Amino acid sequence: MEIITSSSLEFLKKYLNNSSPTGYEIEGQKIWIEYLKNYVQSFITDSYGTAVGVINPNAKFKLVIEAHSDEISWYVNYITDNGLIYVIRNGGSDHQIAPSKDVDIHTKKGIVKGVFGWPAIHTRKPSKEESPKIDNIFIDVGAKNKKEVEKLGIHVGCVITYPDQFRILNKNKFVCRAIDNRVGGFIIAEVARLIYENKIKLPFGLYITNSVQEEVGLRGAEMITQNIKPNLAIVTDVCHDTTTPMINKKEEGHIEIGKGPVISYAPAVHNILRDEIIDISEKLKIPFQRLASSRFTGTDTDAFAYSNGGVPSALISLPLRYMHTTVEMVQKEDVEAVIKMIYETIKVIDPNKEYTYFSV
Repeated sequence: MEIITSSSLEFLKKYLNNSSPTGYEIEGQKIWIEYLKNYVQSFITDSYGTAVGVINPNAKFKLVIEAHSDEISWYVNYITDNGLIYVIRNGGSDHQIAPSKDVDIHTKKGIVKGVFGWPAIHTRKPSKEESPKIDNIFIDVGAKNKKEVEKLGIHVGCVITYPDQFRILNKNKFVCRAIDNRVGGFIIAEVARLIYENKIKLPFGLYITNSVQEEVGLRGAEMITQNIKPNLAIVTDVCHDTTTPMINKKEEGHIEIGKGPVISYAPAVHNILRDEIIDISEKLKIPFQRLASSRFTGTDTDAFAYSNGGVPSALISLPLRYMHTTVEMVQKEDVEAVIKMIYETIKVIDPNKEYTYFSV
């Protein structure tokens, strides 16, 4: 069975290259819907932009497979009299990577190009060298004053993204900004494609859910789970590869790209559903890793699990290097393994099974 085809890789490239910042995910959602429409029977959308492709929309039992569509970004927060722009975060944007990066400022007049400026090394004193901080990084759009900046269409509240594009390193490493977590949207769309192409008849409704606003507190998942009211949820997101320098494995665990999907253990993760995923993965020899989370997963799993009186939920993560940078990196074989793991799990889900720990 071919997992990632040349046409699906083109979809991934187009989807990643498009900007989809938190609160402004719509253009990315349109790309995703256009691809998915060939493999589902209907769509649901909500007022904030979450999109759901549905297979068997009339079925009583509902299984969600979910990812989030938004990427981190910045907001214009303050424009100085001499035309420099200070910013605030939209999601978990990393101030330390900002200096010397190109940016796209999204305005009603279109995209305005700019750069995060930084003092030249010649002008900095080693004994008093400042590190990049949220209050000292700034954007230069080549304007001489505030009036020129405003004439370009830039105002407080304009959203700012990085323009970095998709590329492949060493044949199998996918690199781009916003792999967290539009690769998840790609994964669940590929699951839908495989179900369609292999003519799998599901005995339940499958809700392929691409949520908005995860990066600011799981908000899209919180909203859409109330609309769908699912019986089960399988969420996919990314997690840290911890084998690169300056990461403490005693705190973060040992996770490595190329070693397969990561199955999470956490209070929000339902033990029966998780063990079902592990059993099918072991049976089919799909490699996987394990990750323990203390109080919460920090993913949309938490939103689904604690909604609607409790929805049995599981989390399958993709190992990723350099999260929330413009060079996020994953391995092709891991992406394919996550797709296969979700696809094979869906095929064995029994809508008549009781996902309860005990009855009285």
